[in-house]
Amino acid sequence: MHVSRSARAAMFAGLLCTGLLSVAAHAETIMFDATLNAATEVPPKTSNGAGKLQATLDTVTKTLTYTVTYSGLTGPATMAHFHGPALPGANAGIAVPFKDPASGVQGTATLTDAQIADLEAGKWYVNVHTAANPGGEIRGQVKMGMKM
Repeated sequence: MHVSRSARAAMFAGLLCTGLLSVAAHAETIMFDATLNAATEVPPKTSNGAGKLQATLDTVTKTLTYTVTYSGLTGPATMAHFHGPALPGANAGIAVPFKDPASGVQGTATLTDAQIADLEAGKWYVNVHTAANPGGEIRGQVKMGMKM
């Protein structure tokens, strides 16, 4: 059976569109959040500081977009980071540093598959450091929320 060149092109275009729709159907955005306070630092601190993380992960691009806000710290934030992997009560190395934490943080990071697995498993936390608390003044364990 002979299939014309234009028919082959139309079939290829149809298959390509079907494949792209299939990939798009599997893409999802996952929401994450954390509540930061001094009591969850390891070891716990005494501070009126408090904060909040709101983040989304695009599972196709592996891009984490985040906003961290905080107030009531003993002084200006000197550093802030995502850490992992660690469960509540344990410390871990820096997974993603924040560039300028002085008045809150907004940013993006492209994660590895291993980082995504740890993040989804609840093994990341956020903490904010000050001069009075160089090891961290407030901390919050990152929790996975709704998938969209």
